[in-house]
Amino acid sequence: MNELSPVSGAARRAGDAATRTTCPYCGVGCGVLAAPDGYGGAAIEGDKDHPSNFGRLCSKGSALGETLALETRQLFPLLDGARCGWDAALDHVASGFSRIVERHGPKAVAFYLSGQLLTEDYYVANKLMKGFIGSANVDTNSRLCMSSSVAGHKRAFGSDTVPGCYEDLDEADLYVLVGSNAAWCHPILHQRMTRAMDARGGKLVNVDPRRTATSEAAALQLSVRPGEDGALFSGLLVHLADAGRLDRAFIDAHTQGFEAALARAREIAPSAAATAARTSLAEADVARFFEMWAGTERVVTLYSQGVNQSAQGVDKVNAILNCHLATGRIGRPGMGPFSLTGQPNAMGGREVGGLANQLAAHMGFSPPEIDRVRRFWSAPNMAREEGLTATSMFDAIARGEVRALWVMGTNPAVSLPRADHAREALRRLELFVVSENVASNDTLGARPHVVFPAAGWGEKDGTVTNSERRISRQRAFLPPPGEVRADWRAICGVARRMGFSGFDYSSPAEIFAEHAALSAFENDGTRDFDLSGLVGLAAQDYDRMAPAQWPLPAGEPAGRKRFFSEGGFFTAGGRANFVAIAPPRLPEATSEQFPLLLNTGRVRDQWHTMTRTGLSQRLGGHMSEPTLLVNPADADRFALRDGGLARVSSAHGSAVFRVKATTAQDEGDIFAPIHWSDETASAARAGALVHAFVDPVSKQPDSKATPATMTPVSFARAGFVLSRRRTPLPRDSYWAWEAIEGGYAARVEVDGADGFWLAALRALAPEDAELVSFSDATRGVFRAALVSDGRLTAAMFLGPAPNETRWGVMREAFAAERLDGAARRLMLSGRGLSGAPDLGPNVCACFGVPHGAILAAVADGCRDPAAIGARLKAGTNCGSCIPEMKRMIAAFQPEPAAA
Repeated sequence: MNELSPVSGAARRAGDAATRTTCPYCGVGCGVLAAPDGYGGAAIEGDKDHPSNFGRLCSKGSALGETLALETRQLFPLLDGARCGWDAALDHVASGFSRIVERHGPKAVAFYLSGQLLTEDYYVANKLMKGFIGSANVDTNSRLCMSSSVAGHKRAFGSDTVPGCYEDLDEADLYVLVGSNAAWCHPILHQRMTRAMDARGGKLVNVDPRRTATSEAAALQLSVRPGEDGALFSGLLVHLADAGRLDRAFIDAHTQGFEAALARAREIAPSAAATAARTSLAEADVARFFEMWAGTERVVTLYSQGVNQSAQGVDKVNAILNCHLATGRIGRPGMGPFSLTGQPNAMGGREVGGLANQLAAHMGFSPPEIDRVRRFWSAPNMAREEGLTATSMFDAIARGEVRALWVMGTNPAVSLPRADHAREALRRLELFVVSENVASNDTLGARPHVVFPAAGWGEKDGTVTNSERRISRQRAFLPPPGEVRADWRAICGVARRMGFSGFDYSSPAEIFAEHAALSAFENDGTRDFDLSGLVGLAAQDYDRMAPAQWPLPAGEPAGRKRFFSEGGFFTAGGRANFVAIAPPRLPEATSEQFPLLLNTGRVRDQWHTMTRTGLSQRLGGHMSEPTLLVNPADADRFALRDGGLARVSSAHGSAVFRVKATTAQDEGDIFAPIHWSDETASAARAGALVHAFVDPVSKQPDSKATPATMTPVSFARAGFVLSRRRTPLPRDSYWAWEAIEGGYAARVEVDGADGFWLAALRALAPEDAELVSFSDATRGVFRAALVSDGRLTAAMFLGPAPNETRWGVMREAFAAERLDGAARRLMLSGRGLSGAPDLGPNVCACFGVPHGAILAAVADGCRDPAAIGARLKAGTNCGSCIPEMKRMIAAFQPEPAAA
């Protein structure tokens, strides 16, 4: 692995050789400059000319160069687990789909896509399934993150239109973040807000049941009761009306349904006191929030998964939109509602009909829209009704109604709610196809019949659209290895073999041109999505295309920043709809059996199921294990030890996590990360716990409030394993892999005899590796190392639990090219070869700055993040580590002076 800082000399030397591309992580859509480094990685830095990030990258984007190694890649097609040629794989899929459609109809087949796909991939997948096979069973993992925003926009605006842009964050005076830990999940935008606050004197309000890193920048933290966001904004709407803060001119000229929405809001939260009672907030805090929002014209309300991933997510979105419509604070500089998109191309997928209830170019399943798309595509078998959404699709697979499934670029055996159910459903398929760029993950473990080797980031060529509607090019800067092909090529190959015309594209530029032409087709201004200005775009212009915001109608080459400042909504009458939301409620109550509410989500330096970020040593160093956040009172109540292990159980499954007791969690609420899988941990798939409830409108699963319980877990011994490669360890133990320099490390807790664990260790090394071991049966200590060609290949240290030994004591031995006899003996002593201390986990992942280095800087007089940054660079890139550095500074206690 290559360790390359985001502004390293190698990156700077790339100069004009660097390729301008776009980060493959969150929906911020940061511009990246990338150049192959000649060692299998790439020199990475932010693109200072890209308007989404102006050169800044978060920890994940900064480490992209470390995630490009081929050791974990799927490089060749597989048929029934054996390598085959592309023709054989494509023939098998095409004949299988054709056979199943002929016998069982088009509804017996489905595609499950990903926000990791490029727009061009998404477009041809939807065209094949919805226009030619004749089924709308095309859904995407974006259903799990942003579909409630889509539905809320459509209910209010008549279209899935994000009305604002990132420039609003520069000009706002109040930011209200709802269900968004932006400091960790969208750090580039969070830092943009904090810089604007410093410049303008603005304020931030954080609405979240958890106190997160985002809370530390907040003037007001509102730890709202889970599920009650809609009540808070209903109370705000009532306050706006009662305080005379409505924009009556805007309401009368451009909206409808206000009185009904206000009446419902009065039923839910008629006063600040009633709002406080419903939300478990202090009345004074509620009153302060209402007045801050009402009294600040330039207010942006930003919301993310805490709003969307809810059984009432669409109502939460509309409760927020109601307040902005009621005050006319929409589509003007520094104000408006803003959905923070989760994935790099969730927006692009929405543009081409990536969800089962959409058609391409922001059209739906009304008869005129169906006919319009049918005629444009010359589609022989146009789907006539909406298809199965993500969770209903896998239920239909389990029932045997869907018999063929093609999964592209996602890992549903980990990420779907009731993940055990999803994994078992996959094994029932008559034809199971996966397009994937990794050789192993939990979904591949369900044994697909065909595996297509897909292009990864760095090899892909196409477009993505970020949260502010900005279309950017994702360009290839690496050649595709092995027999890897772009996803759109695999889809078109199957389509042609099924006998369908219209799939003879030779480049992504041709697909994009057709996508743009469809957006303009019979578009008389009644559809928001319009790329008519790009119709006929030549291939060379596509290659050079600069980032631009849609709509891009003919005659407006710069695009449009904002919508709706003067109305112009995309409803039948041109008026926005106020929505009378349902009274907030949790989908499932706690009980004596399951007395806690489980919330799941992201951590700072990891992404989805870690197939990419799990390869970076910098990203694994901050939170190296799946960690359960628990209020100290709940830890005591359930007999859990801070730093110990807990089994979390729900009605659907169980998982084991490392416990962190923290007052950031309210009593009764626990939080678990979504990233770990059976590939990377012994039993930490949070998706296996999540219940099946979905929003009735958007069908987005509720991942924030599953009733659960906890029990302590203990093992006789604890320690760590080091290895040059990562494989699953025995399941009847606890382990979690993290990337380190030259390989992987796992903190482990185990039972079992030394011989059993020695056998597990030998499986990680070459057969001829030399064993060096130490055992003290009276103390329960066992240490072993395997050396091959003089180099440490694998090692294991075990001792009585709890054992605080970290793998850092072996860092030098693992990095050494050759170990002599003395070094081998010293290694097993539990001390580093040079005696250097273990500096602990990384705090700053961008520059790999560990906890101990920052503490040393604080002790040496660096008493603010700027001073630490000047000395160590920590916090000077994305800034997501600054809250943690502030806590370390505040907690620092200098050594007392000698008497």
